[in-house]
Amino acid sequence: MKAAVFKEVGKPLDVEIVDDPTPDPSELVLKVSYCGVCGTDLHATREGLTTACCGQILGHEYVGEIAEVGPEAEGDWEVGDRICALPFIACGTCLPCAAGRFFECEEKKVSGVNDQGGFAEYVTTGSRESVRLPDSLDLQTAALVEPLAVGIHAVRIADVKAGSRILIIGAGPIGLTVAQWCHFFGARDIIVSELAEVRVELARKMGATGVIKPDIKKGAEDLLEQFIDVAGGPPDVIFECVGAPGLLQQCIEIAPYGSKIIPVGVCEQPDAIMPFFGLVKELNIQFAIAYTLDDFETSVAMLANQRIDVAPMITDIISLEELPQAFEALKTPTSQCKVLAKL
Repeated sequence: MKAAVFKEVGKPLDVEIVDDPTPDPSELVLKVSYCGVCGTDLHATREGLTTACCGQILGHEYVGEIAEVGPEAEGDWEVGDRICALPFIACGTCLPCAAGRFFECEEKKVSGVNDQGGFAEYVTTGSRESVRLPDSLDLQTAALVEPLAVGIHAVRIADVKAGSRILIIGAGPIGLTVAQWCHFFGARDIIVSELAEVRVELARKMGATGVIKPDIKKGAEDLLEQFIDVAGGPPDVIFECVGAPGLLQQCIEIAPYGSKIIPVGVCEQPDAIMPFFGLVKELNIQFAIAYTLDDFETSVAMLANQRIDVAPMITDIISLEELPQAFEALKTPTSQCKVLAKL
């Protein structure tokens, strides 16, 4: 099969012919229709905590049709079924697996990390971790289930209430899905902080009730003043969806007494905070990562029922051959938001 393969740091992905995946007896083989490019994929191609191994096929936001069903696969699966899947192929026997929290399984494989991923014509998925797609949901839209699941997981952890005031730092794909779910759950004010004009417009389409632009020189105090000017009061919940050093401290400075901070952005560098500021305000800082099976199933259902709209996020659809060039361009994005590779 053809696949886009990571060779080494500083080099573009290579599209080449590789062996078809060999599934375990309990797994499925998926013929990939679309696979989204995620920030995690970009992180994996540079030096850091999550640098991929040479020869790794990246990609974990995939959808498609089942091409092969393992003899021990769980569920009533058939060749041709349309599915998406959590990229965690877990043991299926531990307590987290029983609860659908496959990310917590200590024995899991992760597509695109330590197992081959979806930037290829075929990929293996777990039968327990796969979700059937309703006929009413097209595959292109379903390719956004994974980032939607990240967003709803963060919003559920934050326990966003109807009438809440929300500040979202960053209008990348995850910040946008968080905005959409905050709107879904009835937040009164959803204010997104973003510098890039293209993403400002996307934020408005994805549920933001207002957008503010941070002034790096003026810092946290100015950002809080802008928020209050727009929302009429301080935020109840702050979502940090960028992952850059210094932003968590800025959130602590902005947050009012007793409020919540939800770091969602992936920061791989050492960072410094002043705990005293959080202590005297009794802040609740809860990190959020990944998703559960229920987060995936809920995202699929809401998309199929047209209660969530992700269409504005899809800015580019490319071929596998175009993926290396598009991948490099995403390292310094301009107009791109969610880029989908069509296989």
